[in-house]
Amino acid sequence: MLKTPAARELEPVTIDPMLRDRMLGLRNRGSRPRIILAESHDERVLRAAGALAEVGIQPILIGDGNEVRNRARHLGITDADGWSVDDPARLAAGPAGERIRSSAERKRPELAEQWLTDPVFLAAAAVKEGLADAAVAGADRPTADVIRAGLSIVGLAPDSTLLSSSFLMRLRDGRYLGFGDCAVIPVPDDEQLSAIAIATARTFAAITDEHPSVAMLSFSTAGSAQHSDIDRVRLAIEHIRSRCPELEVDGELQFDAAIVESVAKSKCPESAVAGHANVLVFPNLAAGNIGYKIAERLGGAAAFGPLLQGLAAPINDLSRGASVSDIVNVGLITCLQALTPAADAQQRTTSTAHTFTTK
Repeated sequence: MLKTPAARELEPVTIDPMLRDRMLGLRNRGSRPRIILAESHDERVLRAAGALAEVGIQPILIGDGNEVRNRARHLGITDADGWSVDDPARLAAGPAGERIRSSAERKRPELAEQWLTDPVFLAAAAVKEGLADAAVAGADRPTADVIRAGLSIVGLAPDSTLLSSSFLMRLRDGRYLGFGDCAVIPVPDDEQLSAIAIATARTFAAITDEHPSVAMLSFSTAGSAQHSDIDRVRLAIEHIRSRCPELEVDGELQFDAAIVESVAKSKCPESAVAGHANVLVFPNLAAGNIGYKIAERLGGAAAFGPLLQGLAAPINDLSRGASVSDIVNVGLITCLQALTPAADAQQRTTSTAHTFTTK
């Protein structure tokens, strides 16, 4: 049985200040994004919906309307009456259900009925059909389920060749960095590595409104070592410069050369990126996953993600251990991806220079 707020300690909800300010700025220009939250049975999701509504986002829950609102009121959430709550059966009977049936028919017809009752698949279909601008799921589901729904129902953006991920890291000094890929592609080849770099730069620009400066990381700086793994990074840079000549990118760079100005001046003084990179692309998943966890656990950085990249619509995953604050911040990020020009550019077949220009 749920305890009332008076009977238990509720964790405080901490909203990242940059994300809050970015969203409020867009709200002042008339935008009110709709975000669909798949797991309305989870208390954390209900509390996150209340916090998101307070900063001007319209939460949409999947579930029985009376039950969802009663549970929210029981938790002390005062504005739940204003939420949109979509019944799963109603969604399945409408455009979202038609989208699921169509996708299942092409890919996995034997799974159609299962998908039609799955809130994660219904959430993805609702975004694809324009019933919501963004979706967040995974509070009680593995990442693979969220990725499967995204790829099966939403699909890749027209100019995307793969789905990858990144983390937005807020350092203790207040700076933000983009880390990619830390959750999806184990050993990317040179083409995949270039796609990860471009996607991570776009994600970073969409969220922070900062100009991305991309460092392709390795154990070598500017030819200080020779190895096939370094060759792969160099080939990836060639692909990036061919596809996105406007993107500021350099490598291969060791981590210290990428972010420490004094080291950069010593190791690669001609580099326009070294010493001030804000997007760090790791050469493989092991390095990326270990790197973001070291930054979080030993360096005291806040880690937001994994953020999915390459889908035709903004859908993001949650850790099953996510706090209410985690859900709120990932929700804000997902809405920013839906509202900003960098997110739109991710769906175009050609990259344009303004994608990476600070407004």
